[in-house]
Amino acid sequence: MIQIRPVSDLRNKFPEIEMLVNEGQPVYLTKNGYGAMVVLSLEEYASLTDNVERKLDEADRMAESGQERLSHEDVFQHVRSVIHGK
Repeated sequence: MIQIRPVSDLRNKFPEIEMLVNEGQPVYLTKNGYGAMVVLSLEEYASLTDNVERKLDEADRMAESGQERLSHEDVFQHVRSVIHGK
């Protein structure tokens, strides 16, 4: 179940938020009824960002060894096509 809590719960009910996060559940925090932030465990955050870091390192290596250069328009067009399955 998605956990949506007011940001005040982070201060007032920290042990409860910590327990949910340690169980692997993200906790979405709101401020004045609007989304403000997401709290994740360090492990969950690392699992989300590790692949991005690896891909950026791989792209850096490819850029150093290759001659081909793409414009940002070409790159974003390709990314959009992958995201939208075209």
